[in-house]
Amino acid sequence: MTATVTPPAAGSRTRRATPTGDGPPRPGRQTGRHLLLGGIALLWLVPLLWAVYTSLRPYEDTAKHGYLSWPHGISLENFSNAWSQSGMPHFFWNSVLITIPAVLGTLLFSAAVAFFVSRFDFRWNIALLMFFTAGNLLPAQVLITPLYRLYLQVPLPGWMSDSFLLYDSVWGIIAIHIAYQCGFCTFVLSNYMRTIPKEITEASLVDGAPVWRQFFQIVLPLCRPAFAALATLESIWIYNDFFWSLALIDTGDKRPITSALANLQGQYFTNPNLIAAGALLTAIPTLLVYFALQRQFISGLTIGSGKG
Repeated sequence: MTATVTPPAAGSRTRRATPTGDGPPRPGRQTGRHLLLGGIALLWLVPLLWAVYTSLRPYEDTAKHGYLSWPHGISLENFSNAWSQSGMPHFFWNSVLITIPAVLGTLLFSAAVAFFVSRFDFRWNIALLMFFTAGNLLPAQVLITPLYRLYLQVPLPGWMSDSFLLYDSVWGIIAIHIAYQCGFCTFVLSNYMRTIPKEITEASLVDGAPVWRQFFQIVLPLCRPAFAALATLESIWIYNDFFWSLALIDTGDKRPITSALANLQGQYFTNPNLIAAGALLTAIPTLLVYFALQRQFISGLTIGSGKG
């Protein structure tokens, strides 16, 4: 039994299947999205723009006419006063002495743990990774009391600290930054290292390369994108830290720039315009790091998010 196919009648139109979907966005809808996103971005920039506006006005002008008034004079005097009165060059150097060793130590220790949990299969593999990641789930305020008591009891050699304790020393701040940031970096690097084919390290093992050589000469060079992204993120996070240095450093001259902004406050009088100028000067290094490594910073938001 054969099936017969009837051709379409003459003059009739056949309907063609059209793909389903919304199609190209309408111009009006696109304009609405751009206006919405532009408004949110402007709202996000209002505090920064207000700080710039306040820092450019003399205190006498705002005290006489109010902060919501039109400026009767604009100058950079607040920036020069903040730079000279608070001793910012010294505190900038303190931030450099804390940030660079803390970032390098965090990446090195995190890479070692990530290499171990991602390239070797053992029973407690996932549990060890969760242990390192769990430290980031606790807020710093919860840890400060036991950590403060610990820092008052751990001695240091005389060449490392003039106080002979982790408390009130730069080494103590570097140590807590490394310990607190290793969880996040280990999680990201372990997921990234799982994307590296194991055949590479297996081939090097056949050639007689020991584990330390696989780590330093094979795996680490392949993780440069992840290291660049994490270095950008960690530099900004550690540089902007305020809590740890305020709680664990007693001597004012040892504090980083973020904690040293308190020097701009007087005992009986505070100049908000001067503080706004100092805060903007403090933010300049983070802006330079972001603009210099913008690609790595944006890729760091999604790196390591793939399934291991």
